[in-house]
Amino acid sequence: MATQTFARITLLAAAAQVGMVIAGHYSAPIRDNVFALGGMGISLIAGLFYARLSGGGWLNSLLGGLLAGGACAFLGIGASVLMGDAPPTLLAFGTAGSAAAGLIGGVAGRLTANRGDAAG
Repeated sequence: MATQTFARITLLAAAAQVGMVIAGHYSAPIRDNVFALGGMGISLIAGLFYARLSGGGWLNSLLGGLLAGGACAFLGIGASVLMGDAPPTLLAFGTAGSAAAGLIGGVAGRLTANRGDAAG
């Protein structure tokens, strides 16, 4: 695993997750309408960027996407639970869903990464 790339992507995605959670703490429409899809979208993008930037093979891209998507969601959902905006049960369920989104992002990133083997 490309640990430096993983750390950078995960920290940026976690910052986006926590930013969304803070915005949702003060805005019910964000909390009610953006948390689920927004959080999974951030995780998907984290997986995509990890796979594109890490330069590894399929296993690296999939594992890195899964872990980056899950880790950033865990931090965001944890912040939401601590602020009282989400139930503690969401921590496991939401993290699993976002990890799956990160895995999908890893697939997309691996499929679209420029590996230098295309002619022209």
